[in-house]
Amino acid sequence: MSNDTARSEAPGPTDNTDPLTQREVLRAAVWLGMAATLYIAWTLSQTILVIIGAFVICQMLDGGTRLLGRILPIGRAWRLLIVCLFVLGFLVWTVAFAGASIAGQFDMLRTTITEQSMRVLAWGHSMGLSVGNTQINQIGQQLMGSIGKLTSAVGSAFGAISSLAMIVVLGLFFAIEPKLYERGIAWMLPMHKRDAFYVTAAKMGHTLRMLMAGRLLGMAVEGVGTWALLAIGGVPMAGLLGILTGLLAFLPNIGAIVSGVLIVLVGFSQGVETGLWAVGVYCVVQVLDGYIIVPMVAKRSVDLAPALVLGAQLLFGALFGILGLALADPIVAMIKVMLEQRSKAASGEQERLS
Repeated sequence: MSNDTARSEAPGPTDNTDPLTQREVLRAAVWLGMAATLYIAWTLSQTILVIIGAFVICQMLDGGTRLLGRILPIGRAWRLLIVCLFVLGFLVWTVAFAGASIAGQFDMLRTTITEQSMRVLAWGHSMGLSVGNTQINQIGQQLMGSIGKLTSAVGSAFGAISSLAMIVVLGLFFAIEPKLYERGIAWMLPMHKRDAFYVTAAKMGHTLRMLMAGRLLGMAVEGVGTWALLAIGGVPMAGLLGILTGLLAFLPNIGAIVSGVLIVLVGFSQGVETGLWAVGVYCVVQVLDGYIIVPMVAKRSVDLAPALVLGAQLLFGALFGILGLALADPIVAMIKVMLEQRSKAASGEQERLS
């Protein structure tokens, strides 16, 4: 037998029948698919966040509908209609009775914060900080630019018609027929994974309802409590500060810090006694929300570590803006529920095999 006949041939790159080639092609296809998925997800990140926000709105409406069902034995569609009319009525009342006066206080708030920021920077300069007058002005302008963006972002919660309207409309559609969309997603999954999906979806829905219920309760307590106590102490713009504090309470950790800075700066603009009263109001409201309301809700929903929530807010806020910052907490809660359910399923499978 000749050497040419005896020589073994290795499969070439175009040989798709070799198991090694097939395995490598499959491996490359998986990596390319993951890269394409990440790219598409990044490109459509804002759209995905709008859908997630709609899901959160859906759970809030569904939670109100379920709660109303405990006292009104009527159909779910009627209960959902009552909840939607109540929310609409509250928004109309807020705009009609408080909108005009609150809108006029935004310029006053910006002026007050500017003056107080300049005083703080000037005091730091007098204490030996190496900051020149020109630099003080620049820092003050930059600081107020950031605060101006913040107040604009908070105000845009009412004025960002496009994204907000889409979130509300999608959330309303989801809330009208939640089982329809749940079955639609399950239909795309293999048969043996559908039961686990239904369990995970139900757990996610319950977690978000409890999380949002606690969040709304905390927003109401902080907003109304801040407004009432600041008004008693004679702090100017108490109504505006109460609304800002209530809205910012939707963002744990970061919202509390920002609202606290605004309250303290406005309080000290009227004198030391008023400033100390503002500090006391902020501490009382935050202690009430942080040590009573939040732990009570966390026991019945999901236990999220504060550092984890803060890190997620910073990350999502840097990547996706104000919408990512607002939805960081619900997204982390849903991811945690999904991982817990997968861990339970894996443990159950191991016990069954053993």
